[in-house]
Amino acid sequence: MTPDDEFCTISTKGEGYYTDKRSKFLAFAHHVSSADEVKLIVGAYRKEYFDARHVCYAYMLGPERTDFRAVDDGEPSSTAGKPILGQINSAGLTDTLVVVVRYYGGINLGTGGLIVAYREAAALALANAAKEVRQVEEVIDYSFDYLLLNDVMKIVKEMQPRIVEQQFDNTCRIVLAIRRSEADRLRQKLQQLRIT
Repeated sequence: MTPDDEFCTISTKGEGYYTDKRSKFLAFAHHVSSADEVKLIVGAYRKEYFDARHVCYAYMLGPERTDFRAVDDGEPSSTAGKPILGQINSAGLTDTLVVVVRYYGGINLGTGGLIVAYREAAALALANAAKEVRQVEEVIDYSFDYLLLNDVMKIVKEMQPRIVEQQFDNTCRIVLAIRRSEADRLRQKLQQLRIT
């Protein structure tokens, strides 16, 4: 996999269940594309499982995998969010959120037990979610004279970018999305049309 060009994410929701010393860990894996989406999903779990002791989570966003967060929600530091994030990382995923809801069973698990429980619950949720490889796209916005329409459409047919938007008038405009590694080549081909 070319890190610059592709990324791996989940395409379906995954669920997992882990129990230890009567504590129950319900895990849910979701595809997400923004921190705002994460807040909405976590908020919905807090509402649904209002009687749970902890709603811990971690997420990773973006093809570069630089936007991430791990939340312990009252558990001892680094015993919940970090092990959840570790599972997302070891699966090589991004644009992924894993929420683990804990119902306390009355017996303390200790930091080691908590780390194992959160890690296992997260791993089960991710294992039950379908994974897919997606392309990192770049968007190109190109304006041109109507007389160049046929030439532009030949390039579109040849390189097969995704057409995001188009308007044809005296001055035409087309917005194209294409795999990042092909973006410069598409730009060059379009720019050459302007020269001729």
